[in-house]
Amino acid sequence: MKELVELRAEILKALAQPTRLKIIDFLRDGERCVCEIFPAIGEEQSNTSRHLNMMLAAGVLSRRKEGLKIYYAIKHAEILQIMDLVTGMVKVEIYGRHDLLKAV
Repeated sequence: MKELVELRAEILKALAQPTRLKIIDFLRDGERCVCEIFPAIGEEQSNTSRHLNMMLAAGVLSRRKEGLKIYYAIKHAEILQIMDLVTGMVKVEIYGRHDLLKAV
């Protein structure tokens, strides 16, 4: 079995990409079909599927099939808490840089 630190790195790596962040934001309100995801995030279906599979393998997303449709959802609600924390950190950085520029 992989060490805990490697598993943590896999999850963080799965989140550390703009297309994957768009997918997480889109899935914030619940499960969605692939047919809804790729047009909503403005990416090609093949590219979106590759990112979805990567996040599925890392344990970030869950997947289920219903007929011909495949649905994805955020597997752990804590993922959204991580995203909210990072968003808060980014806002603090932006405000800090803005204040620094005003002082110059």
